[in-house]
Amino acid sequence: MRVRLRQVALVAQRLEPVESALRRELGLGEPFRDPGVAEFGLENAVMAVGDTFLEVVSPVRPGTAAGRYLERRGGDGGYMAIFQLDDLAGARRRLPDLGVRVVWQVDLPDIAGTHLHPKDVPGALVSLDWADPAGSWRWGGPEWTAQVPAHAAGGIVGLTVQSPDPARLGARWAQVLDRACEQREGGAVVAVDGAELTFVPPRDDRGEGICSVTLVRPDGAGGGRRSLDVGGVRLQVG
Repeated sequence: MRVRLRQVALVAQRLEPVESALRRELGLGEPFRDPGVAEFGLENAVMAVGDTFLEVVSPVRPGTAAGRYLERRGGDGGYMAIFQLDDLAGARRRLPDLGVRVVWQVDLPDIAGTHLHPKDVPGALVSLDWADPAGSWRWGGPEWTAQVPAHAAGGIVGLTVQSPDPARLGARWAQVLDRACEQREGGAVVAVDGAELTFVPPRDDRGEGICSVTLVRPDGAGGGRRSLDVGGVRLQVG
């Protein structure tokens, strides 16, 4: 079964500064603003990086899950990891046996989504999704809905999650994604198609969560390899 890390979301107290910083630092184009996230009390900006996507979400009303996450982690940071699976139906059938609850689900003709309970799969809000055709991605906007537009190269190639028990967390994500978990000294690595998920001990006192995203800039646009902090997350850019 093919599994891709297709989208990573950051959560911010204020949308515009983080969105602007990402666009400026990474040379990203005009974002898509999904009206559907209003269901969760959010506003957002979704930006294509190759045929993967960086999203920023921000609460627009009190009492949201994203707002509580901001409070729990003490400010802006990583929030969500969305994986695209070829066999979503099979993955959904396995979830009850793994003790994983679904907190939100949608099934549309060209895309389906499955948000998993963060207490059952800690470290982020993990979503298992499916798209048809495989290169399309409705969450990226109308031009990606049920079609695959011409797009730049590059994309998200890595995600790092910090945890007080990184080996156990890596093994849990591997179970859910039906992938192998390589235990390493002080952590773990799970390989998916085109990306590595790395689980490490805490790098700060903000608790468990996404701490770094690794990406290749669209078309490899200038600047060489560098590291920068945006929205409470370290971006490793090459």
